[in-house]
Amino acid sequence: MKTDRQLKNEVEAELDWDPAVTSTDIGVEVTDHVVTLSGHPPSFAEKLAAEKAAHRVAGVKAVVVEMQVHLPQKDERTDEEIANAVHAILHWTVGLPEDSVKVQVEKGWITLRGTVDWAYQSHVAARAVSHMRGVRGVLNRIEVRGKIASEDIGEKIAQAMQRHAEREVKHIGIHVKDGMVTLTGKVGSYAERAVARGAAWSAPGVLAVVDDLVVE
Repeated sequence: MKTDRQLKNEVEAELDWDPAVTSTDIGVEVTDHVVTLSGHPPSFAEKLAAEKAAHRVAGVKAVVVEMQVHLPQKDERTDEEIANAVHAILHWTVGLPEDSVKVQVEKGWITLRGTVDWAYQSHVAARAVSHMRGVRGVLNRIEVRGKIASEDIGEKIAQAMQRHAEREVKHIGIHVKDGMVTLTGKVGSYAERAVARGAAWSAPGVLAVVDDLVVE
């Protein structure tokens, strides 16, 4: 098993390797295989990229994000400018019904609200606006409606995991109640965890996903 020092070095190397991250903006500390990221990235997109980079390193159990976005002056935008840009982006985003998502912007923070039929539509909307200039953060409050039986949801998730990677099905428990999916068990890497979580979010009728998976 890797030591905390080894993990720290590997996370720092991964941040340095990722072209979406300026590694000098990010501080890394590791305790009991839990990574804490600190610092002031110049965009919300870079903050997300740093978090994903840390998760990619084998042996990382969890990532604590203590970063705060500090926008450079050239990227500063008014809330009105951001709101108008968000509306335009969502309008041109494939898979989102017209006017299904409402937008609020306050001090660079975008809040998305509304109702969609599929969980993936909620993620598409949030992802589409997360890489805009002037954005300090995104709060996704979009609700998902679904009326599919729990056993059907669980079966479809298990089938998706089987297609993606056979190991996940054997080690992961899938519990569904009222559209909420809870994933339990142990996985060997964050990549496996991401496969399971992605399969759960993509299933029809899923309203929320509780990720209780443990990375060994």
